[in-house]
Amino acid sequence: MRELRQLRELRAREGGARDRRTEPAATGPGPRSRLDQPRTARPGLITLPSYDPEAFGKLSERIARFLGTGRFIVWMTVVIILWVAWNTLLPDAARFDDYPFIFLTLMLSLQASYAAPLILLAQNRQDNRDRVNMEQDRARSDRNIADTEYLTREVAALRQGLGEVATRDFVRSELQALLKELDERREAPEML
Repeated sequence: MRELRQLRELRAREGGARDRRTEPAATGPGPRSRLDQPRTARPGLITLPSYDPEAFGKLSERIARFLGTGRFIVWMTVVIILWVAWNTLLPDAARFDDYPFIFLTLMLSLQASYAAPLILLAQNRQDNRDRVNMEQDRARSDRNIADTEYLTREVAALRQGLGEVATRDFVRSELQALLKELDERREAPEML
């Protein structure tokens, strides 16, 4: 009853009752703390185990990294040679997979069926990391371009400002001209 009253008060605060078709349906039995919120987990007949996608991704990358090494190829070759030698050289009673080696083929197919999705998962994770790195590089490059353009504008403004400022050579030449003119004026009264 109390929850129903709270729900009515909430609806009244939100501006009246809503259409019943827009409200989420209740999922599963059990007490609920808020009736206006949908349940996050939907209980079912079978609850699947949850896993950490990050940990699974790291494991798949480790496996894919191992599958791409020479060590894996050597071990796989040793296992296949031992398998074929066991099933051809030992007596019939000790053999478990005769000549067409159907069980060996099945095991290699099983290994490949697990290796392919793990390698794809590792590649997808690497693609995501590469995408993030490329976005960061692009942003860094854009910042560098903006900084370079700013510095270029500042250097151009300084050059323009320096064009209006008297340089040391200009001041020296003007002083020499003034001194020469003063010397000429001093000599002119003496000539009279």
